[in-house]
Amino acid sequence: MESSFNHKSVLLDECIESLNIRPNLTYVDCTTGGGGHSLEIAKRLGSDAQLICFDRDNTAIMAAKQRLSEYLPKIIFINENFSELGNVLDNLKIDNLGGVLADLGCSSYQFDTPERGFSYNHDAPLDMRMDQSSELDAYKVVNTYSKEDLKRVIYEYGEERFAPVIADRIVKAREISDIKTTAELTDIIKSAIPKAARIDGPHPAKRTFQAIRIEVNGELDAIAPTIEAAERHMVKGGRIAIISFHSLEDRIVKQTYANLASGCECPKDFPVCVCGKKPKIKILTKKPILPSDSELEENPRARSAKLRVAEKI
Repeated sequence: MESSFNHKSVLLDECIESLNIRPNLTYVDCTTGGGGHSLEIAKRLGSDAQLICFDRDNTAIMAAKQRLSEYLPKIIFINENFSELGNVLDNLKIDNLGGVLADLGCSSYQFDTPERGFSYNHDAPLDMRMDQSSELDAYKVVNTYSKEDLKRVIYEYGEERFAPVIADRIVKAREISDIKTTAELTDIIKSAIPKAARIDGPHPAKRTFQAIRIEVNGELDAIAPTIEAAERHMVKGGRIAIISFHSLEDRIVKQTYANLASGCECPKDFPVCVCGKKPKIKILTKKPILPSDSELEENPRARSAKLRVAEKI
């Protein structure tokens, strides 16, 4: 399992350094994947400390258990969306949370396993579910969403300027027969994008596939609540480290950090503060940490990664 779950951990050294791990505290990896980040965290924890590993993909959990076998006594695996972070910490009565890490990208395994339907480079059934038990998949989005909803998803989540044309082509194609595979969808997208844009830009299906994947998995919905839950449960000096891979994710991380780092919101003409709001975190990365040139040579998929770090005050 581990060998098939091939995933290079992005910004690994930078994440571990940013977490400033204290061996007697509890840490959370919100997106365990193959366990690369989790392994390095586990190595640094004392025998009484805990590491909580989330992943909504049961295949990832199985691979991580194998990779982390030496450290299993100190690890709790949670096969859930990390949006459940607050509830899990409450249920486990965690009162010594020292850090939370989330790598918001899809794993290489998910992209490279054709039958998962994440990639436009493989012909496969339209799926794209991180959680294989989820009812909503890419097939349902493509074949049942209205033209307006498709246009909204593709434009907002894919930042695709040809969204109206792509949505129109999808709807016309499915009137003839259901769109069942990634190859069929890719061909439809290509037909909607002008030749000049196909030559000069990224793969013509990239933005639309990203948009549908985000919709299927509700990827953006969990980011802000998870950061807020981490802050609420964290001890003073605890760290939150989030890796994002596109502007929509990064914008949410940046804005949520800013909201938690801001203090008094009273009008400027008030002589004294009456709102009582105080900063809850300090932002440690005015600019995001980016992959090094050597990492990009070894793992080109890291090229768009951005790491933002904050500390509980």
